[in-house]
Amino acid sequence: MYRVFEALDELNQTVEQAYGVPMTSNCMVPRHDTLALLDDLRNALPVEIDDAQDVLDKQEEILRGAEDRAREMIAEAEAQAHEIVTRAQADADHMVDDAQHRATTMVAKAEDDVDHMISSARREAEDTVHRAQNEADRLIQDGNDSYRRSVDEGLAEQQRLVSEAEVVRRANEEAHRIVDTAHADSERLRVEADEFVDGKLAEFEGSLSEVLRTVTRDRQALRRGAGVSRRRPE
Repeated sequence: MYRVFEALDELNQTVEQAYGVPMTSNCMVPRHDTLALLDDLRNALPVEIDDAQDVLDKQEEILRGAEDRAREMIAEAEAQAHEIVTRAQADADHMVDDAQHRATTMVAKAEDDVDHMISSARREAEDTVHRAQNEADRLIQDGNDSYRRSVDEGLAEQQRLVSEAEVVRRANEEAHRIVDTAHADSERLRVEADEFVDGKLAEFEGSLSEVLRTVTRDRQALRRGAGVSRRRPE
């Protein structure tokens, strides 16, 4: 590489010291000396430049292989994320149904001890909602973590396969686009899961509110001496 810079310096000096052509910006350089310097420059170029040219010639093939591998890994990550979110929704449904069943059982026992039932129902409802939300958040977070790990592995594999200047730039641009899309899909799935759990909890809240209104009416009737209503909540 030292001879490359040396030949360039000599060539530059030759041009600077050449006689100028009158009324033009051109100059006359010694042909023999200039050609000799160019030959020295050509012979001094490192063999790595030829290797780099070979990589550039094959960049389309390398890019296609890297992109195919990245698409496969992203597809696998999306499938895993979908399966995890589906399981999270099923678990949330089960927990909400179980919470509704326990709330109904507690309301049935309210005729014997109304005050105790109300306090117990409120505590149980709050605990159930809290556990359901925490479990749903945990399952969704696990899905997102698994999805991110799969995407990171795909990007690492793509970066290992593509290692030269222009190829790396184009591969990185594609990788960032894929990651942005993956994050957008992950956020959409999380929002859908949150909306689903919120809807189920809203239904449970409505049922519990109806039960509490029934208990309140029975207590008022009991205080008036009219007896407690035997009507069960639907």
